[in-house]
Amino acid sequence: MDVKKKASFIGLIPFIVFIGFYLGSGIILDSKGVELAFYQLPAPVAIFPGIVVAFLLFKGNIKEKFETFLEGCGHQDIITMCIIYLLAGGFAVVSKSMGGVESTVNLGLTYVPSHYIAPGLFIIAGFISTATGTSVGSIVSLAPIAVGLAEKSGVPMALILASLMGGAMFGDNLSIISDTTIAATRTQGVEMKDKFKVNIKIAAPAAVLTLILLIIFGKPDIAPEAGIYAFNIVKVLPYIFVLALSLAGINVFVVLTAGIMLSGAIGLFYGNFTMLGYAKEIYNGFTGMTEIFLLSLLTGGLAALVTKAGGVEWIMEAIQKRIKGKRSAQLGMGLLVTLTDIAVANNTVAIIINGPIAKKISEKYDIDPKRTASILDIFSCISQGAIPYGAQMLIMLSFTGGRVSPFDIIPLLWYQMILAIFTIIYIFNNKRAS
Repeated sequence: MDVKKKASFIGLIPFIVFIGFYLGSGIILDSKGVELAFYQLPAPVAIFPGIVVAFLLFKGNIKEKFETFLEGCGHQDIITMCIIYLLAGGFAVVSKSMGGVESTVNLGLTYVPSHYIAPGLFIIAGFISTATGTSVGSIVSLAPIAVGLAEKSGVPMALILASLMGGAMFGDNLSIISDTTIAATRTQGVEMKDKFKVNIKIAAPAAVLTLILLIIFGKPDIAPEAGIYAFNIVKVLPYIFVLALSLAGINVFVVLTAGIMLSGAIGLFYGNFTMLGYAKEIYNGFTGMTEIFLLSLLTGGLAALVTKAGGVEWIMEAIQKRIKGKRSAQLGMGLLVTLTDIAVANNTVAIIINGPIAKKISEKYDIDPKRTASILDIFSCISQGAIPYGAQMLIMLSFTGGRVSPFDIIPLLWYQMILAIFTIIYIFNNKRAS
């Protein structure tokens, strides 16, 4: 039997400590002119003080706290994400070593005018994410290519990556097979197709306006000179292969493993590396994801401690006190799932945590559950794509070699900003909220 957790602001202190260390160090070092300021303090080290504070502050003996922490670290979503990190790193490094990234970038420069690279990536990322139900999968597939295109086209890398993030979250939000959609519809008791119909009315106009802005502002200051970009179509095949399998609905683990094998076979055939070299490249890909891997494990553990200590419950109660009617109820649900996602850095978990309370709120204020499901999904995807320590942001930045900070990208997340504005307008313009 589940016992209602007592709300406690103290439960949030460890996360505040983590975020304070993680962001504060970057802000201070940046003000002093330190190069790559936000990368000087590794994120897994920044979260460690938060974990220590949690163990010192929270009630219970040390054994109970460790059990809760380890349960969070070993949560299926966390372990799944960590394995995806490893395979994604292996695929990216092996493909790059055999010349896949260079050939793919040159192919893109040959057929996609530099003025339309940003909107083109938004559309492609949105399509892949909608079809596969995963923003992470879309980013894994396209981030290495996006970085290469930015380097050669002259379009600012931060804008290119922001367009990629926007497209990935657009698809994640709308896909009927994404974890967020499943969680939102199940907790509200509605059909996925019905939630989609409500969702598309808000997301589609936001996407169109974003594309217009990307077309206007996504042009390089100086257009690259026309030239012949050499590419080997065979070395592009692993990316096409991975995308095709993803769109076919094949399990992401199978897709990435098959991609590693295909890239390896091509690299061996062209003599880019030996069998031993191939194995080392895979391992290099694994180790390149160490920081994200560790941060995901530790964040999962800390989130479990914070939730058990009533930190998330405190957020819920604080918002419920401010609900006065249908409009404020919908805004409250949006704020609730946003703050929870900021706390746990997982939009699916944020929806699962808030789904039951959102259902109670919607029943009390006679709000259509389809709207509630859409609001939960929309706001969770907006925040997940914007938090600097979210999986999507971290894995995307891992391909930049530290040349771009999350704070370079966040101001350029036009799709998320427009989607938030359109959602609020939609809430206030619909008096019946049903």
